Amino acid sequence: MKFIRNNPKLKPRRRELRRNQTDTEKILWERLRNKRFYRIKFFRQYSMGMYIIDFYCPTMKLAIELDGGQHADDENREYDEERSDYLRANGIEVIRFWNNEVLQNIDGVLIKIAGKITPPIPPLNLRGG
Repeated sequence: MKFIRNNPKLKPRRRELRRNQTDTEKILWERLRNKRFYRIKFFRQYSMGMYIIDFYCPTMKLAIELDGGQHADDENREYDEERSDYLRANGIEVIRFWNNEVLQNIDGVLIKIAGKITPPIPPLNLRGG
């Protein structure tokens, strides 16, 4: 399959996902949007090939996926692994968080994301300020 970023065929679905984002996505997006996190640009609902990624940072080549309980069943785990394999094969690192991690420990999630920044950047205020 050809590697296509933001496939025009997926644009309506990406828009729909942005309009109907989950509470968990809203919480993380509030911290990542407008270069609030280490002055690094993130996109939400960004597509790579036939897959739509929850959050993507082209500078870091990092995909961030948020998973709810439905991702624990075998069929969804298999799909998630296929997607992660595809992204890794195209030079993109994938980091996954369960929704409850974001809801209960957003600072811990942000610290894990910050650990993927190379070279390491001194911490900013994680509270989005």
